[in-house]
Amino acid sequence: MVRPRRLRTTAAIRSMVAETTVQPRQLILPLFVAEGLAEPRPITSMPGVVQHTLDSLRRAGAAAAEAGLAGVMLFGIPEEKDARGSGAVDPNGILTVAIEAVRDEVGDDCLVMSDVCLDEFTDHGHCGVLTDSGVVDNDATVEIYAEMASLHAAAGAHLVAPSGMMDGQVAAIRATLDADGYADVAIMAYAAKYASAFYGPFREAVSSSLQGDRKTYQQDPANIREALREVALDVAEGADLVMVKPALGYLDVLAAVRHAVDLPVAAYNVSGEYAMVEAAAAQGWIERERAIDETLLSIRRAGADAVLTYWALEYARRSGVAR
Repeated sequence: MVRPRRLRTTAAIRSMVAETTVQPRQLILPLFVAEGLAEPRPITSMPGVVQHTLDSLRRAGAAAAEAGLAGVMLFGIPEEKDARGSGAVDPNGILTVAIEAVRDEVGDDCLVMSDVCLDEFTDHGHCGVLTDSGVVDNDATVEIYAEMASLHAAAGAHLVAPSGMMDGQVAAIRATLDADGYADVAIMAYAAKYASAFYGPFREAVSSSLQGDRKTYQQDPANIREALREVALDVAEGADLVMVKPALGYLDVLAAVRHAVDLPVAAYNVSGEYAMVEAAAAQGWIERERAIDETLLSIRRAGADAVLTYWALEYARRSGVAR
């Protein structure tokens, strides 16, 4: 009789034949840094995650490097916001200063990645500047993204990640980086970013002032062919990696993107996915560590080469798997 169970009899044999693994070198840790803090500020909807000070951010970056993580993704929260998100292109702004600080701390031992978007910096909370009628101005926003990306590269970012879902953003950023002497700085495009309910806790994390929604520029959750078109456009425009966001509700999209492109594919295990597991575990309804492991495995199994997750550092320390 054929008995597949023979390959499940012990932990050693299960490990030997495991088809999918999660290793620290495949994980990216999102980190938030807020201007004007004297000490880290807990994010209530994301237990265990904080808005960092510059000093605590440096320590978090060093810990990520020591644990063998692929990188850290930095998000900056300014003290003051305006309609144009001016802080995003301030050479002395919080995100620019944070990139420089973390790069000085980790060198090339851990990738320093930066979010290229305006939502943390605008007083209206949208990912771009608005027209007089209140609509996001795609082309004017793309120009700011390109300036922002070049500023991040100058500060030491290894990789920039445009997340605003503006048409033409990758091409504009690539052209500007190349023209400014940063041809080696990579672009990870948020190529398939959906207008999702699972971003809720992130809004607290970045002190978002958003009124309304982002359905006119982020993707409709009903569509997958559109996602593949968006991905193809970003690849053609010069993306070095492409991303699917969120992860868990869009594993089918992730798998389709993996089959469609030959570039590395990332997926973002977003704040709401994190918060759901943490909340259920806090109530004793699920086994926390097993749920974390299964979540990350599912994202890798669907085709992600790299996973952005708030559990990255914890998982790396617990797994004991070196780079």
